[in-house]
Amino acid sequence: MRNSIDLPKIRIAHNINAYCGQMRIRPAIMIHELAHAVAALEAAQENRSPVTLVSAPGAVRTGGAGWWRELIAQARAQVPDADARSLLDCADEPGMALAAIREGVEAVTLTGNLDTLRRLGDIARQSGVALRAPARADLDLACSENPVADCKKLLEIRAPGVAKPRALG
Repeated sequence: MRNSIDLPKIRIAHNINAYCGQMRIRPAIMIHELAHAVAALEAAQENRSPVTLVSAPGAVRTGGAGWWRELIAQARAQVPDADARSLLDCADEPGMALAAIREGVEAVTLTGNLDTLRRLGDIARQSGVALRAPARADLDLACSENPVADCKKLLEIRAPGVAKPRALG
């Protein structure tokens, strides 16, 4: 597994998550608003592909954990059959990460010293929240003019499987 650190009580992984007992790469899509989240989930559902919705770096400082939790909940309500996880970037703010854990977000990303990560990892685990290393987005929808098409294109490129019969000539 690339870019991973296994600690006694937390598992910090970069863009790789356990899924149904297998290791699968989940494309990470950076979202900035509800329309982006819905677009990513619609594309994921259509392609039957798992995705991870990631916030912008340090988004907890601007939007807050409650905003992120509700944004994800509303997107999932609109596209309930999509297979998606979400990560809120808490930058190097352990206090904000703790607030996000209390808010009940699915997962937070945090940078910091090992002792802080261990302590917050233990709190997160007890709360059912994942603590992860900051995720590198495969697609950032900030400047996208057509988020649905951009997400579909990413997921088609990343889709596992056999090449189309005439793809090689």
